[in-house]
Amino acid sequence: MKKPVPLLTALLAGLVLSGCGASASPAGTAGQPEKLELRYQGSANAVTLPELAEDLGYFGPVKLKWVGNTISGPQDIQSAATDQTDFGGAFTGAVVKLVEAGAPIKAVVNYYGSDEKSFLGFYVKDDSPIRTPRDLIGKKVGVNTVGANLEAALDTWLKRSGLSDAEIDQVQLVVLPPINTEQALRNGQIDVAALNGVLQDRAVAAGGVRPIVKDVEAFGPYNGGPYVLRTDFIKKYPETTKVFVTGVARAIEWERTTPREEVIARFTKIIQNRGRNENTETLKYWKSVGITKGGLISDNDYTLWAGWLKQSGFIKNDQIDLKKLYTNEFNPYRDGGGA
Repeated sequence: MKKPVPLLTALLAGLVLSGCGASASPAGTAGQPEKLELRYQGSANAVTLPELAEDLGYFGPVKLKWVGNTISGPQDIQSAATDQTDFGGAFTGAVVKLVEAGAPIKAVVNYYGSDEKSFLGFYVKDDSPIRTPRDLIGKKVGVNTVGANLEAALDTWLKRSGLSDAEIDQVQLVVLPPINTEQALRNGQIDVAALNGVLQDRAVAAGGVRPIVKDVEAFGPYNGGPYVLRTDFIKKYPETTKVFVTGVARAIEWERTTPREEVIARFTKIIQNRGRNENTETLKYWKSVGITKGGLISDNDYTLWAGWLKQSGFIKNDQIDLKKLYTNEFNPYRDGGGA
């Protein structure tokens, strides 16, 4: 699906100009975090894993500094790569694209994925004639951004279903804020809505929509995306990196093992206390964290999308240099361990 994606020229120029000025801090003593403040972008009406980790006390003296919200994984990791934030999260394929473009980032822990409870679905109205992959030719599909998980999942599914590249190119992606995608579908502005998380559950609960495919049905359970840090950040602040990864990994396990009602109550308290004029109504639809133990990263998280990455021109062949993409070095759950 050859659609325009954000150019990386500005990003690479920003790498030269940004340096590490915003990250400068005195070196910590042995075993103590060197940097005590982490800049990040959040998600409106939702609680991210780092936010949960901080609230649970898993970050110790390290505090988060919210600099705004994002609806786009690629934008979030570009902000981290250019030192506008200290960490960002995105679809694994977006991480590959950025690394291949020369960005000095590395994935350190997964933060989202799809399982039998939490998944990505492509939905149409109940009375829609769209029922098969071929019915999508010439139709509009609402997504949060191009060049990321939604596009990769859709293209890969269509390809596996027998559509040619030329036919896939006729499926039009329409970029919309996630909070508006359901209404755009109901208003007839788009033919298909890509929905996940609590926004998907809210749409299903309201009725009148049905899925034409769910990613977990097409590909099985998988880890969708990691948090990344700049490689210079990891080198300069190894103890802070360890605190961050360990805290996120422990937060994942807290979500995996804590009763659902308690998770929702904790999320509600966090949102209410941070005072950003948000709505907690959709939290009641939360089901699961959707990723494997401790957010550990595996080769399959990346190789699953190798075909799409090559077809889209983001890699030159089917082989991905996995060593430069991710590390589990700082994850306490590696080698069967625990926090």
